[in-house]
Amino acid sequence: MTEYLSPFAADLIGFAGSFFIVAAFAYSNLTAQINAYWFNVANFLGAALLTISLTVNFNLPTMVLEIVWMAIALFGIIKALMARRAKPSPAE
Repeated sequence: MTEYLSPFAADLIGFAGSFFIVAAFAYSNLTAQINAYWFNVANFLGAALLTISLTVNFNLPTMVLEIVWMAIALFGIIKALMARRAKPSPAE
């Protein structure tokens, strides 16, 4: 992938990923009731974008962190989706 992505583009993608993670963190601190699904989607997307940027600007500890971050966020997404399905609909 590095031959297709310029360092400048990698930086822009990395900044977008950082934005999503910081926005999710701010959201979790500013809202009284968090939407776990969207919180984890934002974290997953942010970590994925940062991982893409790290294919150009490689840093092993940060790459490991982002992969673990995505795994935790994916777990949270699945957990939130399962909770939605378990909740009875208003019509029932």
